[in-house]
Amino acid sequence: MSGEGEDADKKGFRLLGILDVQNVPCARESLLYGTGGALAVGLLHFLATSRVRRSYDVGFAGFLATTLGSWFYCRINNAKLRVQERVIQQGLRNKVVYQGTSLDPNKQPEGPPKQPEVPPKQEQS
Repeated sequence: MSGEGEDADKKGFRLLGILDVQNVPCARESLLYGTGGALAVGLLHFLATSRVRRSYDVGFAGFLATTLGSWFYCRINNAKLRVQERVIQQGLRNKVVYQGTSLDPNKQPEGPPKQPEVPPKQEQS
């Protein structure tokens, strides 16, 4: 009994049997944006021209353009975030490894103590 529920949770919703909308990043949002874009473009074209078949074609083209555009935009942003996370994690690892050693970038270089500068005395006339 409990095994069936776990399989249903892991399976998710598949679109056309190939795209697992629940588990693929950006898929759900892209499809929703594409649907909204298709409705908006198709309806506006129909209101402007009153041609049903052409409006359907324009709506479908709007769906494809909006879905693919939002998909690529989202995937590129996710890739940038992964790169930033990787850089931050590497920096944290390096900080832990080098902390307290001579290679520590935060450590101030030790040198001879600086002598305070004494301003020269001015002659009064």
